[in-house]
Amino acid sequence: MSAPSAEDKTSIRNAATVIVLRDRLSNPRILMGQRGAQAAFMPNKFVFPGGAVDTGDAQVPLAAPLPDLCAERLSEDAARGVAGALAAAAIRELWEETGLVLGHPGSWPGDVPPDWQSFAATGHVPDASALQFVFRALTPPGRPRRFDARFFLVDAEALHSDPDDFSAASDELSHLQWVPLARARAFDMPFITEVVLAEIEARVRDTNPPSSVPFFKNSDEESLFLRLRGYRMTE
Repeated sequence: MSAPSAEDKTSIRNAATVIVLRDRLSNPRILMGQRGAQAAFMPNKFVFPGGAVDTGDAQVPLAAPLPDLCAERLSEDAARGVAGALAAAAIRELWEETGLVLGHPGSWPGDVPPDWQSFAATGHVPDASALQFVFRALTPPGRPRRFDARFFLVDAEALHSDPDDFSAASDELSHLQWVPLARARAFDMPFITEVVLAEIEARVRDTNPPSSVPFFKNSDEESLFLRLRGYRMTE
């Protein structure tokens, strides 16, 4: 996960989280890892791979973009052009924290950004076409880090790497493992992760994008649970 600089630790940063689902029709499992004890954000908790959007993510070439419906919903209540940056961040964080490749074989046009050089060295260009936008959550006030996190679901069959090979992963997450969905709640995880798990359990056999996307919106004034449907939100 990319750490914010000293000047913007109190700001709300866009972030992307990836829920990789495996064997969804037989023995559904999800990929999780444990954050370090010294982490400033959610120490020791089991989480999905993810992290903050980097400045250069918006300029990263995608072999294929997000599905139109997902891009549309990501554009609600957000800066123009954020969909591509979030998709790129999701793919980059998945690579950095697990060593798994969500991409299409090919060469990059032009120079490769520093944060993407190890990914490009695998011979792939990031491919966002298999990502489904399924949840959005704003970190409550008072936390040491605050993120406007978008959660993406992707089937492990879309990976262009061995789903059991974590050898290229950074040390951001430890104990990377495929957790049976039915047993995931036994792990020590953040509240919002439990909420997202309930959404995944409800649609594990449905491969279509959700009819609406939950948005857990926390502000200094109130907490709201909204639904993103496509250029409009409802409570």
